[in-house]
Amino acid sequence: MQLNLMIAGSKLLTMFACLALAPFAKALSPAPDGGYPNFTTAEGDNALLGLTTGVGNTAVGTFSLESVTTGGFNTAVGTETLLFNNGDSNTAIGAAALLLNTTGEANTAVGVGALLNNTLGAGNTAEGALALLSNTEGNNNTASGVSALQDNTLGSENTAIGALALLANTNGNDNTATGFAALQNNTASSNTANGALALFSNTGGNANTATGSSALKENTTGEANTANGVDALEFNTEGDFNTATGEVALSFNITGSANTATGVAALLNNLDGNSNTAIGLSALHDNTSGSFNTADGDHALFENVEGTGNTAVGAGALSGVSTGSSNTALGQNAGNNLFKDDSNNIDIGFDVQGVAGENNTIRIGNPDITTTIVRGISGQTIPSGAAVLVAANGQLGTVTSSGRFKEDIKPMDKASETLFSLKPVTFRYKKEIDPAGREQFGLVAEDVEKVNPDLVVRDESGNLNTVRYDQVNTMLLNEFLKEHKVLLEAQRKVEKQGCKIEEQETTISQLRREIETVAVRLNDQDAKIQKVLNQIEISRPARQTVLNH
Repeated sequence: MQLNLMIAGSKLLTMFACLALAPFAKALSPAPDGGYPNFTTAEGDNALLGLTTGVGNTAVGTFSLESVTTGGFNTAVGTETLLFNNGDSNTAIGAAALLLNTTGEANTAVGVGALLNNTLGAGNTAEGALALLSNTEGNNNTASGVSALQDNTLGSENTAIGALALLANTNGNDNTATGFAALQNNTASSNTANGALALFSNTGGNANTATGSSALKENTTGEANTANGVDALEFNTEGDFNTATGEVALSFNITGSANTATGVAALLNNLDGNSNTAIGLSALHDNTSGSFNTADGDHALFENVEGTGNTAVGAGALSGVSTGSSNTALGQNAGNNLFKDDSNNIDIGFDVQGVAGENNTIRIGNPDITTTIVRGISGQTIPSGAAVLVAANGQLGTVTSSGRFKEDIKPMDKASETLFSLKPVTFRYKKEIDPAGREQFGLVAEDVEKVNPDLVVRDESGNLNTVRYDQVNTMLLNEFLKEHKVLLEAQRKVEKQGCKIEEQETTISQLRREIETVAVRLNDQDAKIQKVLNQIEISRPARQTVLNH
């Protein structure tokens, strides 16, 4: 700034010297002493020296409006103000203000050297020493503050309020800078900076918005960034499409793009991570190169450095994960125990903190949850599947039957005979469980434990909870198979005996047939014998009888 002031001052001194040596042309007659026709006011040596038909001009100061001829409604107050002007509706207050303006119109310059080099530019407003100093043809610029828009030449529609604001802008358009040195080095367009040093280093980045002291301070070519808060996106240089709201939010981001940080120190240390969203105090605080993370809550994903694809919603959620990826935590302190590279976990619920070192695990609900209701299951039939079991700690799973998961396999044999000692009962649950009091059928866990402790299940407190009915069913199958084997053996014996009986019946039938044959033969023989007897009886001589008289 001091160098610029020295250069500007040197220019002014040189010009004053040249003008001092130049011969004076003929002045107004009578000599300037106040009011003149056509609403003209001139006061000072050579003030309005060349005026012919111009109307409504006011010149106060040596050489002020000296060159104007037909231009009208100009106001010049100060030595050499509007010296070469022949345009209309310009206002210059301060030594050398609008000094070189020729045909530019509707310009306002207040301050030493303000709009000094403007020639054709119109609709500009400069308030402050050296404000819009170098502007030549830029239009509709507004500069308020020492050296504001000092180097602007062709840029238009810029607004700079504050010392050194948009100092180096030359031909950038549609920029707004409010605050000391805001957008000081800018040459690009469509940037908005509100706050001391906001967008200080920006040169070629466009469409950035910075609100707060040092917001986007180091940005050079990054575009479409929005920073709201002291030091927000302070060190961003080339990153694009970032949004930071809160003190030091995304402060150290350099090349990371498409990040959103809302909250003090949110995404503070991000360097080149992309597409992250952090909402809350220190959310994603330590992230440097991790991408596609979402953290919503104070200190959510606080220690994440390189992890990607994590989602944490709730204060302290996933706060210990640093390089792990694809974790999801919903609830205050959810996933808080996960750390380093733990990945692909889902923890849902207040204080569902997970377990350090675990991966690929889903945890829903804290130990205070007593009832779980899931719609869309009851009454929905599927053609195949496996029964779901619940462990004492709430873990869900199914029984795996494949032999590749088993060892020490041997027949159940007599182990299932334990069933014969069990005592099935009918019962009703207590009213708080089943207000309807429906009759139930089953076993009492305490009784089963006495018979076989392996057939009962305990809760997390170690209290008896239920019976392993699935195991009872397997034991029943073993007893059924044993009885079935006995039955088969009995059937085989019966079948064997049946075969013997059948053989005996066949033999008896055969004997009967043989006996019948013998009987027939005997009958034939009896008939023949009888016939012979009959024949013998006929051939026998008649018996003589002697009569005694």
